[in-house]
Amino acid sequence: MALSFSCSASISPQHQAKVNFKSNKGLEDVRNLIKTVGVPSITCSPVKSLQNGNWVKLICGASFEDVVDIRNLSLVYALAGVDCIDCAADVSVVNAVNEGIDAAIEILPLRRPWVMISVNDDEDLHFRKAEFDPEDCPLDCSKPCERVCPADAISLEAQNSTTQLPFDTNASGAFKGGVLTERCYGCGRCIPVCPYDKIRVTSYIREAATTSELLKRNDVDAVEIHTTGRQIAPFKELWDGLADSIKYLRLAAVSLPDIGEATVSSMKDMYSVMEPDLCCFNLWQLDGRPMSGDIGRGATRESIAFALRLAAIKDRPHGFLQLAGGTNAHTVDGLKKVGLFQTTSFHRNSRDETLTGTSSSVHAIIGGVAYGGYARKIVGRILSNMQSQHGIASMEDYPDHLLQALREALSIVGTAKSFPISNSS
Repeated sequence: MALSFSCSASISPQHQAKVNFKSNKGLEDVRNLIKTVGVPSITCSPVKSLQNGNWVKLICGASFEDVVDIRNLSLVYALAGVDCIDCAADVSVVNAVNEGIDAAIEILPLRRPWVMISVNDDEDLHFRKAEFDPEDCPLDCSKPCERVCPADAISLEAQNSTTQLPFDTNASGAFKGGVLTERCYGCGRCIPVCPYDKIRVTSYIREAATTSELLKRNDVDAVEIHTTGRQIAPFKELWDGLADSIKYLRLAAVSLPDIGEATVSSMKDMYSVMEPDLCCFNLWQLDGRPMSGDIGRGATRESIAFALRLAAIKDRPHGFLQLAGGTNAHTVDGLKKVGLFQTTSFHRNSRDETLTGTSSSVHAIIGGVAYGGYARKIVGRILSNMQSQHGIASMEDYPDHLLQALREALSIVGTAKSFPISNSS
């Protein structure tokens, strides 16, 4: 079923893509940091980054729809030099991404990162929301769901009770709050920790017709289809629904998990569906361990193992390869250890010859890395601090916070871009 979600917070018009003149002096430190580090996005195109193996994508989240955070995350990571920003296929979210990019360009002239929207062909972990009735929760609950949520999407407060009775299950009153729908991105970590089994998930599928109209906008550059890779019929149905809008794009991506020996044959089947309508580049997102990058070093192993196995298969279908799922500050080091970071191979494809105007080229085997939960977490701490002090705000109006956030963003983008991260500390 298709669901729609509204965003409860927005940034006032005077803050949209407009830099506060009073903050301009403070923003000079931001400009100087970017120039000192040598962020390559001033001149390097996203396609060149894919070819070089240093493409970086920010995943805002296919279900994450907090437009204030998305706008500020897009601002920070556009300044840090990402090549693409991936977001939910929702008009307000796409607008928020572009407002953040516009604000970044006003601070310093950069080439625009591509804006990508994500859709799904069937039920998928990335396209679901947690939900529960807070009034059903016993007042003595220790609220582990609230503590474990990486998106701060659960808020529970006791109501109608003037005394704190932590062990009295018969206390009058109830909890208020629950899941903040626009912040939940479906990781599911709250479900197993609930001691009363109260939490459910609602899955949804983005409608192809609505997505197709979004793809025709001049501020959307790419689409990503999330699929299990196990059934071709739902993939074909979705692709056919999007086919007339593919011509407006620069990139068509498919995100899929590792399904063992069937992975390559599934990719071939999907590519045969896509190829007649492709007039842009295509990319395969290797989703190793979905939504786990913020957990730690071990989370990235599955993503690297997936890339290593697929890179060794010579007859895989055409398209750039990009890592996701468990990616974090350790991912590039892991790629280096297995010899896949910016390792190149000879490449020839008639469609790409038309797109690039070259007869042949040498491309990196792994085009780059997408960062999701980890990238949002390291900047999100500063966003939360700013909002606790100043309320809902555009980050460029508080340059000290923007500078801190940019340093965090450079620490992760710089691992893939190979610019001197030490200068950003």
